[in-house]
Amino acid sequence: MFRSLFISLSHVRWAQDTITRAPISRNMARRFIAGETLDQALEAIRKLNAAGINATLDCLGESVSERGAAETARDEYLRAIDAIDRAGARANVSIKLTQFGLDIDRDFCLENVRQLVARARERGNFVRVDMEDSAHTDITLGVLRDLRQEFDNVGIVLQAYLFRTEADLAAVTAAGVPVRLCKGAYQEPADVAFPEKRDVDLSFIKLTRQLMDASAAHQPADPGGRRPALAALATHDVAMLHAIKRHAERSGIARDRFEIQMLYGIRRDLQEEMAREGYAVRAYVPYGTHWYPYFMRRLAERPANVWFMASNLLR
Repeated sequence: MFRSLFISLSHVRWAQDTITRAPISRNMARRFIAGETLDQALEAIRKLNAAGINATLDCLGESVSERGAAETARDEYLRAIDAIDRAGARANVSIKLTQFGLDIDRDFCLENVRQLVARARERGNFVRVDMEDSAHTDITLGVLRDLRQEFDNVGIVLQAYLFRTEADLAAVTAAGVPVRLCKGAYQEPADVAFPEKRDVDLSFIKLTRQLMDASAAHQPADPGGRRPALAALATHDVAMLHAIKRHAERSGIARDRFEIQMLYGIRRDLQEEMAREGYAVRAYVPYGTHWYPYFMRRLAERPANVWFMASNLLR
């Protein structure tokens, strides 16, 4: 059994090493990733801002198992918050709790994140806590609750494909927590998440309406592009975007009461079009050297990319 496990792990490592070193995959990754350094990411944000698009900055990394790595991630984000402030960029930051040490020790992680949120508050900025796989949902929401006792400049991501999200959304919006609603990109078991795309889409539309309605009664987004509105709706799906626009028009919800969020490198034309129409648009801008897990999730969302990359790797 142990020999089989070792062989399986060896294959995984071989595949990861092959993909991360291959020129074709690195070139494809550049489509989704703003660069390997903070300076490169800030240059990408400058161009987005010039096109009327705000940004949320993500230093790639997750699931660290050593305290030193978590502290390094914390320090990089502290540096990013300061750099955003110096540049006058219309941007905030998104983090993953496992990158800050959640799987090592909850209190250690909480203190790391607390330092970042405190620095962001000093700079008039905002921190979004990304949601990871369903095994981390409860503990992530618990860390959020602890942070919100002290800070109002921290928000959360919720995933429409989880059965539990309707209840979670009602709880966090009642507490005034800014929410980014996305469909979800992790592979989840059928007992916790909708397995069919059609059901995920229906859930996303239903939850979008609830979040937009809640947002209408709250403060609009900060014109400086750092503090978001209560509702951030993350999708590139044109049908979903039309549904969002229709609900806003029917319900009389102003365009500054919610954000449309999209990923860096995906549908830039659509991002610019919606910004020209007066919608608040924010691009999720990842950077760093630990791009493999993020890149693979983007590939999983577009199977055609997988075949393209695989055929080139075998040449």
